[in-house]
Amino acid sequence: MSIDKALREFLEDLELEKGRSQKTIQNYEHYLARFFREAKIKKPSDITDARVREFRLKLNRTGLGAKTRNYHLIALRMFLKYLVKREILSLAPDRIELAKLPDRDIDIPPSEDLDRLLKAPDTNTLQGLRDRAILEMLFSTGLRVSELTSLDCDTIDFSRDEFSIRGKGSKVRIVFLSPDAKQACQAYTKKREDVGEALFVGTQKKNQSRLTTRQVERLVARYAVKSGIPGKVTPHTLRHMFATDLLMNGADIRSVQVLLGHSSITTTQIYTHMTDRQLRDVHKAFHGKRRRKTS
Repeated sequence: MSIDKALREFLEDLELEKGRSQKTIQNYEHYLARFFREAKIKKPSDITDARVREFRLKLNRTGLGAKTRNYHLIALRMFLKYLVKREILSLAPDRIELAKLPDRDIDIPPSEDLDRLLKAPDTNTLQGLRDRAILEMLFSTGLRVSELTSLDCDTIDFSRDEFSIRGKGSKVRIVFLSPDAKQACQAYTKKREDVGEALFVGTQKKNQSRLTTRQVERLVARYAVKSGIPGKVTPHTLRHMFATDLLMNGADIRSVQVLLGHSSITTTQIYTHMTDRQLRDVHKAFHGKRRRKTS
């Protein structure tokens, strides 16, 4: 089998059997095509340890970050797993090792900054009501910005304060509304006069189409500046704050993993260092109490 035919059938498998999005499929095609081209792969059996190593050296010398280099390797490993399933001779998937990534440094604004951010929109206007609902929803649910913009008016069951969302990898999870987010969303929808299906739309009569992820990113950044919050603040910052708020208040990491829609708990563990302050307080309060009593 030629490598082009194997690649085409692999991409079809991603679409039909794995349910991956078109964007994900395009990314896999890009990463794999680059490997096949630079490593001179003509058929699956051409994929060897030596050619993978040579390709990794080329990636390193292009100045690409470790995360981007790993995208190429993850795509290759997925492709090799597909070949195993098809019983097509090639390199074993477990021969592909990913580059070690540095620990992520997440900058979380303090709680008083969050309060100012959530209260920043002018709720005397329809736009302000919408923006308040967006901010409350992001913090209340931990939604990704793409998930937020995909919401329709009939998505949310206000009688149950929950709804389901289809996230990365087409995985469905349950999302819960806080009382503040529920109140903000209801105040916004009650004031709307259009009949569009999208939940968050433009507020001008000439443009009431669904908001894009970029538009939401801009409005979050604008309110962060208005609130006097230093540094970059994005919708994903509110997702980080959602996760750390749960952990700081005693939620277990497995539950946070499910609420965030993470496939691997390793991804969720990046938030655990945010509880260091809480652990420090516990240590200070309870360690050495008997020695202090006798001194």
